[in-house]
Amino acid sequence: MSLNLATLLHESAKKHPAKAAIHINDVTVPYGMLDGMAQRFAGALRGLGVRAGQHVALLLPNVPQFTIAYYGCHYNANPVVPLNVLLTAEEIAYHLTDSDAVAVVVWEGFYEAGRAGFDRVASCKHLIVAKLDRADLSAPEGAHNMTAVTMAASPVTDIPGTSPDDTAVLLYTSGTTGKSKGAELSHFNLFYNAMWLTQQPLPVPLRDATVMVVLPLFHSFGQTVMQNSTLCAGGTLVLVPRFEPLAAAQLIARHKVNVFAGVPTMYFALLHHPEVTPEMTASLGFTLSGGSAMPVEVMKAFDAKHKTDILEGYGLSETSPVASFNPPGGKKAGSIGVPIWGVEFRLVDGAGKVVTETDTAGEICIKGHNVMKGYYNRPDANKEAIVDGWFHSGDIGTRDKDGYYYIVDRKKDMIIRGGFNVYPRELEEVLYAHPAVAEAAVVGIPHPSHGEEVKAVLALKAGATATSEEIIAYCKERLAAYKYPRIVEFRDALPKGPTGKILKRELR
Repeated sequence: MSLNLATLLHESAKKHPAKAAIHINDVTVPYGMLDGMAQRFAGALRGLGVRAGQHVALLLPNVPQFTIAYYGCHYNANPVVPLNVLLTAEEIAYHLTDSDAVAVVVWEGFYEAGRAGFDRVASCKHLIVAKLDRADLSAPEGAHNMTAVTMAASPVTDIPGTSPDDTAVLLYTSGTTGKSKGAELSHFNLFYNAMWLTQQPLPVPLRDATVMVVLPLFHSFGQTVMQNSTLCAGGTLVLVPRFEPLAAAQLIARHKVNVFAGVPTMYFALLHHPEVTPEMTASLGFTLSGGSAMPVEVMKAFDAKHKTDILEGYGLSETSPVASFNPPGGKKAGSIGVPIWGVEFRLVDGAGKVVTETDTAGEICIKGHNVMKGYYNRPDANKEAIVDGWFHSGDIGTRDKDGYYYIVDRKKDMIIRGGFNVYPRELEEVLYAHPAVAEAAVVGIPHPSHGEEVKAVLALKAGATATSEEIIAYCKERLAAYKYPRIVEFRDALPKGPTGKILKRELR
């Protein structure tokens, strides 16, 4: 039996070759052209001597070249290693070395860091540069121009007979607890995760969808839920290389985007931008959130203003990523929904005992077709992460009587103050309800007698004022004595990663 992710694109290209697969700026790429370019890129890899099974890294933002290279690699049976475009040269070198990549495709805007990282890794043999101006076929010394080598190559038209369990993508985790690890995701992991969404009774069927892609394609959410699912169904992608709320809203209006997915900070930015109006977002028929917990107050406010119904899901790089989702028509605000078809959840306490009671916290463990093969070359980490087939997520959650799950917090974010467990998410929900607060993050800091103390880091809304004493008093009225923050710090903005997720490790 064979299975290859390239089939997702190839089958849609056969059905409607002239339909728009991608819009970016004023450029439209039809399905037939996209598939043909992917086939030619596979031919270019073969021409460079890249063999089936060897790993190819992509340092590309949300541009058509990412999709071309991604599926082109699969046409040549090369596992893809998507890299965060904000990595430093040292970090790029680490990822190229750790993943055993033999080639890397670098966007011209990140060439300096990409080249410096590439030059440090002797085992990575080929540097391929992708340019915005495809008429420019030049390349720096020792590098290849992506357009030039692609157009000169013979297309690989036959999809390789990779097996369902063969590695398709090495997706690196964020590395919040040290060096990031490459989660090995198989063709079946990613194929089924993409197919699952196309089979759901969504408010907008993906075959009819015009999907805005503001989430990075190098991230699991953007890659599977946005790119792979949409192209599998035959929908159209509107690529946005860099999220800016007003520009995104203008593109929604221009292209009549009817599907939008983002992390909570993106919804917050759209909600509070003074020039983003409900008329600009009127075409939206299906909105979804993931990547981090959506504050209920933000969800309610956005839904009310923009006449949407944001559905929240949950997953991790290690789960391809979708693991649970709020079913259309059955949403519970604040919940990550129920496990998707074929996936099981269970909660485990600190002693490893399965939690059977409702509304009782435990670590979320996941079993199913979406769980990774393991971390690349990390046998010790695999033994810790996957126990008896159950992937330990590191997220603390609860389950209600209807089987809906709720994220309480990251296991590693939990604060232990004086022997009591404090879950930052609970405090953050309270803080987001404060009329002056724009962004909130709660972290634990060392304390000589309590072990840890609770600290809130806040950014206020434009024109709003508040003091530490006011914030503490506000929380004290709404939370148990051991939970409310004793320390409050104000900042202009909180640090965020490429998906817009607040980086608590930097705040610590």
